[in-house]
Amino acid sequence: MIENNIIGIVLAGGKSSRFGEDKSNIKLGRKTLLDHTISKIEKKFNEILIISKDKTYNFKNKKIYIIEDHIQGQLGPLIGILTAMKWVNKNKKNYKWIASFPCDTPFFDTGLISKLKIKSKETSKKLIFLNSNNKRHNIFGLWSMDLIETLENDIKNGFRKVEIWADKIGYESISINTEKFDRFLNINTKEDLKIAKENIDKI
Repeated sequence: MIENNIIGIVLAGGKSSRFGEDKSNIKLGRKTLLDHTISKIEKKFNEILIISKDKTYNFKNKKIYIIEDHIQGQLGPLIGILTAMKWVNKNKKNYKWIASFPCDTPFFDTGLISKLKIKSKETSKKLIFLNSNNKRHNIFGLWSMDLIETLENDIKNGFRKVEIWADKIGYESISINTEKFDRFLNINTKEDLKIAKENIDKI
């Protein structure tokens, strides 16, 4: 289900401070964490942006672009979202929404992408997030391009945390049924990676 008005982005520019090294290049099975994410979403979008300062990635798909954060300093996911929005405008693309994914959460169900796309047609909200087990997943979401000016101004005024900014803007959430195994497991530590390796058959 490809929608021409949505571009997919992968946020891979974090500090990985708890992990101790760049998580995006860590192997889980035969693929890196970033490769797992890309393989799940590349057929769902016409183009994909990877927000990262690492220019060594080499993807066969020529519709995948690697761009650095608009503001340097690893200041958080909101900077990555703004970076994607600015790229869309600069390159005169017609996308109306940014679909964001983390690079360190390889178990998510790709069926959720369709849920996000459907919800974008049903709501008047400019932000849409996934929610499971009473937890809002602030990186899995859709961000309307209409928010670019507000986002840029709020970042200049010190907003850094997605949850605080989302509460200010207002958002729609999609509740996901949870399984015994958490498909939103994000690999922040070496212990998380161990759990992921023990459950790699669930990818």
